[in-house]
Amino acid sequence: MVVGSRKASGYQASRYYQASCYQLAGYSVVELLFTVAIMATVSAIAVPQSLAAVDRARAMSAARFLASRMAVARSQAVMRSTHVALRFEEGPSGITFRMFVDGNRNGVRTADISAGIDVPVEAPVQLGELYQGVAIAVSGAAGSDAVKLGPSNLLSFTPFGTSTSGSVFVRGRDGSQFAVRVLGATGRARVLRYVPHSGDWVDGV
Repeated sequence: MVVGSRKASGYQASRYYQASCYQLAGYSVVELLFTVAIMATVSAIAVPQSLAAVDRARAMSAARFLASRMAVARSQAVMRSTHVALRFEEGPSGITFRMFVDGNRNGVRTADISAGIDVPVEAPVQLGELYQGVAIAVSGAAGSDAVKLGPSNLLSFTPFGTSTSGSVFVRGRDGSQFAVRVLGATGRARVLRYVPHSGDWVDGV
């Protein structure tokens, strides 16, 4: 009788241990639904913010690329000992830019480009084709003219490294706004970022 009692007691203890393990390891349907709801809420908040951050980074990269093309035009002007210019043109799908070299030693001019005297050295470039959702554009309080280079649409660099002064604006898909500003005395370009709540332009880096 004692042996039988011990077996029964051991069996009951084993069943109790297994039941306890199941209770600790398992989750109820309510708990699972609650967890899924929390994950969905967090994702709904995080995904748009992540996409906006990607758009801003893409616009920033596009502005830096444009500044690098200006630096290339400046170096070409110094190396060739002639004027080199970036020409910005409005097209059906947005503004493009293209590099031209002076062909008659009087600077890069719109009339000479039309006459085939000042020739292009590269194909037209559209930022949106390289950086999705990005364009040479400006809107709202940031401004109204996407290309501010004085009376023409030419950003010209001289053999001495000087240039036209002005700004070219780059806008991201999320509305983020950047400006590539060129100082004529040095021909150097810097990237600025627009801060909507203060209306200031700050260093884009």
